[in-house]
Amino acid sequence: MKTIKVIIIDDERPARDEVKRLLADYPEFEIIAEAKNADEAKELIELNRPDLIFLDIQMPEKSGFELLELLEHVPWVIFTTAYDQYAVKAFEVSALDYLMKPIREERFAKAIAQAKKSIPLTADKQIFVKDRQQYHFISWSKVYLIESMDNYARLFFDDKNVFLKSSLNQLEKQLDQSIFFRINRAQIINRQFIQKINSAINGRLKITLKTGQAYEASERQSVKFKNLE
Repeated sequence: MKTIKVIIIDDERPARDEVKRLLADYPEFEIIAEAKNADEAKELIELNRPDLIFLDIQMPEKSGFELLELLEHVPWVIFTTAYDQYAVKAFEVSALDYLMKPIREERFAKAIAQAKKSIPLTADKQIFVKDRQQYHFISWSKVYLIESMDNYARLFFDDKNVFLKSSLNQLEKQLDQSIFFRINRAQIINRQFIQKINSAINGRLKITLKTGQAYEASERQSVKFKNLE
């Protein structure tokens, strides 16, 4: 099995040591770093791109949820916390699992089994978004349309849509250019969702997605799209 790279994030050293002790029985999980706060964790995650993080929710200055909102690359997450009121919220955001401190070995084993089952050989890139009072892990492969809404970007996926605090220009730089294409000033589409393409007026393209919606590319972007390999 592929080695699963792990970062442990907790402001308390004994808690980090406990996760390290429990992971020692699972050699396919490689601990590549540990962090004592969200800022340190953000740097380590961006540098090392782990597959999985064990993340304490309640930390000084920034919580585990706030850390996830800051990340461009969001790994799989197993939350660890002593505060059971966070349990429902953790599962709302589709974390792999939620472990209460002190962590029981049999409960840890179940979380590890879930991690082995869920973490794919090639991890699908995802983003963590807080929209109003809801938290979401969103796989970029499921996002079929991104629209500009002033200083926000509106992400459409499945039958939902959420707002991300980012301009379309900022977001475009982060996206996989082989998958996402900006069709005009206000919209980016996922090319994997294209169902058909028709010519519109002035040489523009009308692009219909598998969801049924049709969008018109600007003249400039229509030319650019036609030149794509």
